[in-house]
Amino acid sequence: MQKITNNIYYVGVNDRNKHLFEGLWPLPDGVSYNSYLIVDDKVCLVDTVDAAFFTQYIENIRAVLGDRQIDYIVINHMEPDHSGSLSLIKKYYPDARIVGNKKTFGMMEGFYGIGDGCVEVKNGDTISLGQTTLSFVMTPMVHWPETMMTLASVPDVGRMQTVLFSGDAFGCFGALNGGITDSRIDCSHFWLEMVRYYSNIVGKYGVPVQNALKKLAGVNLDYICSTHGPVWHENIKRVVGMYDGMSRYATEPGLVICYGTMYGNTERAAEEIARAASEAGVRNIVMYNVSKTHHSYIIRDVFRYRGLIVGAPTYNTGLYHEMDVLLSELAGRDIKNHLIGWFGSYAWASKAVAKIEKWNNDHLHFEHVGPVVEIKQSLDDVTAAQCRELGRTMAEALKNLFHRVCHPDDITPVAADEAPAL
Repeated sequence: MQKITNNIYYVGVNDRNKHLFEGLWPLPDGVSYNSYLIVDDKVCLVDTVDAAFFTQYIENIRAVLGDRQIDYIVINHMEPDHSGSLSLIKKYYPDARIVGNKKTFGMMEGFYGIGDGCVEVKNGDTISLGQTTLSFVMTPMVHWPETMMTLASVPDVGRMQTVLFSGDAFGCFGALNGGITDSRIDCSHFWLEMVRYYSNIVGKYGVPVQNALKKLAGVNLDYICSTHGPVWHENIKRVVGMYDGMSRYATEPGLVICYGTMYGNTERAAEEIARAASEAGVRNIVMYNVSKTHHSYIIRDVFRYRGLIVGAPTYNTGLYHEMDVLLSELAGRDIKNHLIGWFGSYAWASKAVAKIEKWNNDHLHFEHVGPVVEIKQSLDDVTAAQCRELGRTMAEALKNLFHRVCHPDDITPVAADEAPAL
């Protein structure tokens, strides 16, 4: 256990064993499941952890409480990586009352068969723990319908501190290697993992995230205690700003080029496009082979950068499978404010470019930029020139929108109308 501030303790755990989060998203650096204890006249546990880590979890709780009982268990989010230990906790603390909203309890009954000992709260309701007061903010669809956040007004020397228990919001991938609070750890590797976490898991729900931020507007936060990743203290402004930008689909003036290739011909075309875009002034260019790089990283960078160019060969009279999957994943996130170009190749039957165009027209609705390049069998002088024209046209479109080119280390999304002039 580690003390965060005054009477709030971290009792979460780290998972460095799981390869895929939700069975989908790679975890090269693990993930934390964060849970917190507020110890006052009454004791409150905020969220739990994955049931697989219950033995360590109950030891963490007992290290703080000893023989004291838990009075309340606040469940901000019902996903099992956070609520999974609820049934076991109730065996150790049977008198603890579970705090949630109406939708929380419907899910709790379905997941765990728990229906008694509940305290239903609505937006703005409060619970007193003694000197600490909890107030509840309903944030539906960030990113489940029952999600809520808990604000704690905590006594400190000479003043009250405000601590936000935010559920999955403001979270990121990555285990916590020693320190818990951002002021005690190197956070550099967490920033891109926050973008990847948001874009892959929360990305579809930009409007609900904006609604949640509006409810929190004007609240002067001292700590943000998410259910994944560091406890934010020194970097609160940056973290909230990133969520604000990402949920508005704000972007940087960069370019993602992703392609499928079987024998290298489509890849050669992608290289021509990238070189031309670079020569035309785009510094932020990332390239991905969709069959080699996990799509979660591609989705992350599509969220970051305004420009997207995709290309793939025809396969089985349709679109190359991995590109088809990627476009489906992008469409499912309702991404806005992007430019797109595309190219394709075929040996004897042209289908790829038509399939990509259909994805954009029917689902993505991105602004089309540049010529459509179609390569029969292999790249030649004509199609290579068309590829270079596609790269140049995309570069000019990005420069016209942003009037500058970002430094590659600047990962904070920027809206087009907020970008400074060159």
